[in-house]
Amino acid sequence: MKKKLIILMALVLAFSLLVGCGGDTKPAESTEGEAPAETTEAATSEGEAATEAGAEVAETSAEDGAPVDGGELTIGLSANIAHLDPIKYTALYESNVMRSVYNTLVVYNEDMTQIMPSLATEWSISEDLLNYTFKLRDDVYFQAGKFQEGRKMVAEDVKYSLLRSLNDSAMNRVRYIQDITVNSETELVVTLERPYSPFLVMLTDMGNAIVPQEEVEGHGDDFGRNPVGTGPFQFVEWQADSYVRLERHDKYWGDKPHLDSVRFNIITDGNMMGNSLQSGDIDMATQLSGQNVELIKKNDKLVLDQIPGLSIGYFAFNLTEGPTADLKVRQAMNWALNREELVAGVYKFGEAKPLYLPLPSASWGFSDEAAEIVKSSSGGDVEKAKALLAEAGYPDGFDLELYCAASRVPAATIVQAQMQKIGINVSINSVEWGTFSDIVSQGKAQSYIMGWSWYPDPDFFLFQMLHSNQIGALGNGGGYNNPEVDKILDEATSVTSDQAERTQMYGEALKLIAADLPHLDLYDQDVITGLSNRVKGYTSRPDQTIIIVGDGVNVWLED
Repeated sequence: MKKKLIILMALVLAFSLLVGCGGDTKPAESTEGEAPAETTEAATSEGEAATEAGAEVAETSAEDGAPVDGGELTIGLSANIAHLDPIKYTALYESNVMRSVYNTLVVYNEDMTQIMPSLATEWSISEDLLNYTFKLRDDVYFQAGKFQEGRKMVAEDVKYSLLRSLNDSAMNRVRYIQDITVNSETELVVTLERPYSPFLVMLTDMGNAIVPQEEVEGHGDDFGRNPVGTGPFQFVEWQADSYVRLERHDKYWGDKPHLDSVRFNIITDGNMMGNSLQSGDIDMATQLSGQNVELIKKNDKLVLDQIPGLSIGYFAFNLTEGPTADLKVRQAMNWALNREELVAGVYKFGEAKPLYLPLPSASWGFSDEAAEIVKSSSGGDVEKAKALLAEAGYPDGFDLELYCAASRVPAATIVQAQMQKIGINVSINSVEWGTFSDIVSQGKAQSYIMGWSWYPDPDFFLFQMLHSNQIGALGNGGGYNNPEVDKILDEATSVTSDQAERTQMYGEALKLIAADLPHLDLYDQDVITGLSNRVKGYTSRPDQTIIIVGDGVNVWLED
């Protein structure tokens, strides 16, 4: 018998906060080395309160604080973009442009505690967790493109888009789909190969956005430079290495966007990003750090928005060969590591906090008990560290090569200095992202520092980084293999969809992981955004996604 999802009720609560693998290998992403998002369900019809596509919105003025229509919002993106095709994107920056062009079947709510309707108005899940039946909105239209004039979206478009992602995605953003059956223009059933409770979470990913087949096949490899979707803004212009510009989609199915247009400026230099916000060249600055944080705090024309995020940084070991394959060596290095000192040195303006688990503290699966296991045996105790090294047969220490991308060199330098105190001579090898990911994924790095950022569900961190099935992939570059951990991680997504039960399972897995120390997890980063006082109605999200219109948000500019 099926569990019916009714409006304002949730079958699965994913009280989680962030998605993705890493850098060029990540689904959600940060510049390099981070990864991408999880499950819940709800059936609050976001569209119930939405005006019909193209409906008139009453003229208002900002004098009483009410939204006004018009204007162009300019957003600074901290890295360049390569693709605007859902199956080809590899980084957060690209997905943040695409979220204004495309829609997915379901979305997270603002605090990422619940999955809500979007193109799907409701859904039901079979008792065996294998069949997902979706009912679709009947008032959704694609933006006009070269090969269609803005036709209505139907269930066949959803089938086409999900199968395209399943078969051709560069980042495997959806998995376990066995079959899709279209019952009508507004209903379809997705059948999975195996029970997988975070399936709905995967559907929130921009890699699974709904696209029109005519445009995809008509443009071929150029679809990523001519994107067409069902979102609130339609693609207008892309100047390589400079900006992407979007304009309001007048047949958008949801609330009419207040803004006329949105422009994403590419600003790869962090200082320039802050300066552009302070000079008024952009209205929103993303991924701020360093002295920009303090400067924006002191500017009464700007707002600094800082919230806990879903991005972590960690120091990982080769667990199959060399000194770090010995648990006592890893324990010694944990005693030698002073995370508070490291975080204060790298993030001088409070952009992050120390971390002791391979899971952000904002995730609903985080375990304080497991974190204490690691924290209680760390803190820079040189004598305890040396004693453990001697027990392991390294009384004089050893040489260790550490790989990282350029952005991780400050953290690597502090690790290097702390390990030197116990006789471990760390040599830092800073390489470009492609080289880094190749070396790490092949298990050829003695040690490495990288980041991970993805969905809030623990599966997208713990399975990707620590399940033995991921050996040979970037996530588990150290070769961690604990059959008991594997068993728990598998059961946490296949036996139940109840969040409380899953939380308990992940807590047990994290205790085992904490005892094994496959990583020395370093820091838990905040999401920091700078905004002009003119920007109204914007809410930052833990996964760094930028929502301009939709999911209960409709940003506007004050005159």
